[in-house]
Amino acid sequence: MKRFRMAAVMCAILICLSQLYILNNPNETQIGKYSTIDTDKLTPLSIDFPSQTKQIDSLHAKEALLMDGDTGRVLYEKDGYTRAAMASTTKIMTAIYVIENCDLNDIATTSENAAKQPKVHLGAQKGEQYKVQDLLFALMLESYNDCAVILAEHVSGSVDKFCQAMTEKAQELGCKDTNFKTPNGLDATNHYTTPYDLARIAKYALENETFSAIVRTREYSFAEVNGKRQVSVYNKDGFLNRYDGAIGVKTGFTGNAGYCFVGAVKHDGKYLISVVLASGWPPNKTYKWQDTIALMKYGEANYIKSIVIKKQDRVGQIQVDHGNKKTVPLAIEGSNKILLSDDDKVETRLHMEKELQAPVKKGQKVGSLSIYVNDTCYDVLDIRTTKDAAKENVDAVIQRLVSEYTLTSMEK
Repeated sequence: MKRFRMAAVMCAILICLSQLYILNNPNETQIGKYSTIDTDKLTPLSIDFPSQTKQIDSLHAKEALLMDGDTGRVLYEKDGYTRAAMASTTKIMTAIYVIENCDLNDIATTSENAAKQPKVHLGAQKGEQYKVQDLLFALMLESYNDCAVILAEHVSGSVDKFCQAMTEKAQELGCKDTNFKTPNGLDATNHYTTPYDLARIAKYALENETFSAIVRTREYSFAEVNGKRQVSVYNKDGFLNRYDGAIGVKTGFTGNAGYCFVGAVKHDGKYLISVVLASGWPPNKTYKWQDTIALMKYGEANYIKSIVIKKQDRVGQIQVDHGNKKTVPLAIEGSNKILLSDDDKVETRLHMEKELQAPVKKGQKVGSLSIYVNDTCYDVLDIRTTKDAAKENVDAVIQRLVSEYTLTSMEK
């Protein structure tokens, strides 16, 4: 009996010590009887930002937006959610939809409808045949309108069905303010998007290696399948030569849309996607480049690629009931890098189990830490166990029950 009483006293002492530890270590948050988290290790890191920030004085574009290409977070917008015509930037969706729904070695035949498309065009004649891959290069480098129709009819059987399919794809990507009526971007009633939707579409398309390779290509040559003509196409994206790390994406112009451009840059660890719509009309052909460069410089000057939460092999411990160990340690993997500015408010929200039931496996998820930037969640980190805990054996169960009973009796 003395041995049992001694065990009970030791248990009481351990509980008291646990409580004293918490009180004397304010960085520890108790989430269960013996479960604690070191909140310091889950606090967003302090980041050194430039002492001076760069502002965008003005843009020619009526609508514009800058997006973090990694997270999809909007860094700047000017009427970025306003519906507008987008001219040949439409072809971003045309190309990615063809790539995903067609064998690039397929042979596509030019219809009478395709052959009638206005300039800018390949000048394909009815009955001429081309490899789908070749048509995609002509579509994205030279922005040929007839190539868009040839591809649309080949994939979906008609332009109308193809445009409906593109619209549905946009909806799947979360682009709720986009509607396609032409595959080439020629002005049409109810053919519209927003800078935000267009940036999302570009982000999605650039994740495809084939698409990304096409828009970076400077020149490309191919032949009509039956040898009727040889064709060379050259990339009309002047931004590729105007900015370090430029990777595309697509120009556009119609009388209704004005000059448009979707650009992308990977430079100094940052991935930026920009959209400018209605960036002037003739003769102001260079406004779209000026606007795009202003957006990119704004992103590079004001935002730093930051790890919000570092990887930690030990962030606390969690109680294990009926296990051969009272607690097991916890770890957090660490956050992805996020572009942040000095104006951003970063906070974390912790969700944790209070205790676990044995057996416990190493790597078992027991909680999560959500990272919010300006009240929007951009990352969720798992908190996991770093050790196993088996069920306690019979002798240990008996001893624990006796100890608990003895402790209860003493308290009474």
